[in-house]
Amino acid sequence: MGVNMAPCEQQFDTPKQLDAALAIAVAARLAAAIESRGEAWLVVSGGRTPLGFFAQLAAQPLRWEKVIVTLADERWVDNHHLDSNEKLVREQLLCGPAAAAQFLPLADLSSDIDSAVSELDYRLMRAPRFAALVLGMGDDGHTASLFPGATALQQGLDINSGRSCIIVEPLTAPHLRVSLTLPRLLDSDEIFIHIVGANKQQVLERARASGEVSELPIRAVLRQHAAPVTIYWSGQ
Repeated sequence: MGVNMAPCEQQFDTPKQLDAALAIAVAARLAAAIESRGEAWLVVSGGRTPLGFFAQLAAQPLRWEKVIVTLADERWVDNHHLDSNEKLVREQLLCGPAAAAQFLPLADLSSDIDSAVSELDYRLMRAPRFAALVLGMGDDGHTASLFPGATALQQGLDINSGRSCIIVEPLTAPHLRVSLTLPRLLDSDEIFIHIVGANKQQVLERARASGEVSELPIRAVLRQHAAPVTIYWSGQ
């Protein structure tokens, strides 16, 4: 069933206020999924922006042992590397009560990337609908690792690709990446777009205007009707 509504937007004076509200909203989605399905899949993004949100979410009173956490994208680096999203999530989110959650990594350097991504794709294809997906957005309009100009972008955006994840080599960012595809990202009870700063707000306004999805891939999330989208934004 399609969701025939434009994205909602929640604006906050400070990132701290945003983090607290977003944590409560995501926790509510997780709790509802646990109640109805017996487990809840949470998909998060890396970078500096979600650090405060992770701390707030980790303190939420949830049945964390019923939560499975994974990533919207990951750099193909060891999980001890400073650029590893897995390292970030394990240190900043999976702590305190949230340490009881399960974690599905996207990068497995014990095998070659093609074999690892093929196995990951198989597992994600059989995973249930995500309870909550938290996406960031770059200044170039990318989300997850669906970067403008990347050779794999069209495959990543293809709603009928039959793929859950792909290998991406960005033109303007370091490291080979693994990214969830648009159809897998959209298979979510709710999508939360988390942005901070005036620059990101300007990019978001451009993305809401007419133009090609390939120019600003976040448009694919804003324009779809498969899952509700709420934008959490603070200007600071």
